[in-house]
Amino acid sequence: MPMHKLLARQIEAAQSAGVVDVSELVRLVSVTYEQQESDRQRSDRSMALMIEELDQLNRRLETLVEDRTTALREREGELRDQNLRFDAALNNMSQGLLMFDHAGRVVISNRRYLEMYALTSEQVRPGRTVQDLLEMRAQNGTFFSNTEKYVETLLATIERGDTFFRLVDLPDGRTIAVCSRPMAGGGWVVTHEDITERRRAEKQIAHMAHHDPLTDLPNRVLLRDRMAQALSGIARGERLAVLYLDLDHFKGVNDSLGHQLGDELLQAVADRLRDCVRPSDTVARIGGDEFAIIQTGVAQINDTAELARTVGEAVRAPYELSGHVVACDSSIGVAMAPDDGIEPEDLLKNADMALYRAKSDGRGTYRFFEPEMDARMKARRALEVDLRDALAGEQFDLLYQPIVGLADGRITCCEALIRWHHPERGMIPPVEFIPIAEEIGLIIPIGEWVIRKACADAARWPNDVKVAVNLSALQVMNQNLVPVLISALATAGLPAQRLEIEITETVLMQNADNTLMALHQLRELGVSISMDDFGTGYSSLSYLHSFPFDKIKIDRCFISGLPQAEDSLAIVRAVTGLAKNLNMKTTAEGVETQEQLDALRALDCTEMQGFLFSRPRRPEEVIKLMRDDSGKKAANG
Repeated sequence: MPMHKLLARQIEAAQSAGVVDVSELVRLVSVTYEQQESDRQRSDRSMALMIEELDQLNRRLETLVEDRTTALREREGELRDQNLRFDAALNNMSQGLLMFDHAGRVVISNRRYLEMYALTSEQVRPGRTVQDLLEMRAQNGTFFSNTEKYVETLLATIERGDTFFRLVDLPDGRTIAVCSRPMAGGGWVVTHEDITERRRAEKQIAHMAHHDPLTDLPNRVLLRDRMAQALSGIARGERLAVLYLDLDHFKGVNDSLGHQLGDELLQAVADRLRDCVRPSDTVARIGGDEFAIIQTGVAQINDTAELARTVGEAVRAPYELSGHVVACDSSIGVAMAPDDGIEPEDLLKNADMALYRAKSDGRGTYRFFEPEMDARMKARRALEVDLRDALAGEQFDLLYQPIVGLADGRITCCEALIRWHHPERGMIPPVEFIPIAEEIGLIIPIGEWVIRKACADAARWPNDVKVAVNLSALQVMNQNLVPVLISALATAGLPAQRLEIEITETVLMQNADNTLMALHQLRELGVSISMDDFGTGYSSLSYLHSFPFDKIKIDRCFISGLPQAEDSLAIVRAVTGLAKNLNMKTTAEGVETQEQLDALRALDCTEMQGFLFSRPRRPEEVIKLMRDDSGKKAANG
């Protein structure tokens, strides 16, 4: 058996004298064993450390794997949530959406696209071409253009890097905005938006911008556009007419019946105006109670005159509005192109001047523009400015014309007549400034001044003499009329029985119901009510039936023909007989001759008023006349 090399070396080291030193050998062996044990221990310790390090590394790896696994799971959850949100966003868009790759094949589509065109998800699955989709839409009636040409144009636009946009009107009335935008790297995204309601709203906004909201007639903006268009197309020898009209005394309707009924009246007038014109003509509401008509293709001026008469008659007919019978009239101004202008503004301005001429001529009529109207309009505007300062400047005065009883020749009443003393123009008659005062709203404060002044002057007269005051339609319909009258009577200390209110049939026509209510309130106070200018209107007898007037004033047009004119005699005889049966007095206006006076006595008329007895006089002169017996002698003839 061979000896271990290490043992051999140890024995060799123990043979110092040729023999083995056992003690030394044992020592050497012990040292060797100790060294081996130390080496073993070191090796064990190294192994233990290595195992410990490997264990720590393993634990770290396990932790890292666990963390990575958790992170991956979280990332998967986030991706799943993102996909759900993307899916929800994609399928809840108000727009239809498609995405195509560089080859023109569907990558993504949403539910809204399928709903818009009645397609299934199978029909729009990924991989379908745009040509496929259009052909399927053509089959179900949601695409009716040439598919090949459409695709060719689309692809050419996308290749250039431009946006492809189209508005598509579908047979069912929908309008779809299609917008294809190229993507980086090829392909494109398409949105399909249903803009039907938006376009309807835009059309409505555009309509509102050019139409009056109350009557749905064209407004001033659209009127000018149509005038410009019509003027540019006037054929040689043809004319174009512009009729400018407003409603007479419309403000009174608004003040008495309220704006709601006023609006109803404007709507009713608009409907009647539409019925008066041809489809080629235009009716517009300019504002307030003002309307305009463009009449095209006018061969003769008589065509326009006939239209103006037709419009006047249509507007004039009574209206029944919410249980109220309302009557109004219109004044119309007419300008003709090219004679009176070739620009819309010039024609409107000239028609407006003609309108004011119609108003100054008594309203309820029409007038054509004449060049001299421009100067008159400037004068009228200057008069309007001066009129606004006249009341504050104490430029008004009252004259009184006596009314005489035919039985005893005594003065029974005096009618108050306003006069304007203009500082530069002198005396201006009421016929010139009263219509202006009504138009600009000054008739109410001027009327109140007349009432207060007349009551104060009458308080100085004999107790059996009344004072008569004329009221316009605006005054009668004003809600403050009764309080103003009560205040004026109280301030002057004049009994209500000595005040007489005169109204014309026109006043009653403006607003019969409210006017009659106001008259009954005055009657309850003790104020007398007279119908002035009887017989010149449309329904005098019906108004006598609807309200018990105290007096009827027979218009001077019937008196001027006495005693020769048989028709005048018959009319006056009928009126006086009717009044007597109704317990009403009659006053003949405009008596200027003794023959007229004698005829009136024979016809059993109650009173007379006119130059035969006296012209209008100043307050001091009237008082003197009342004390003068010559007045009685003149009345007795």
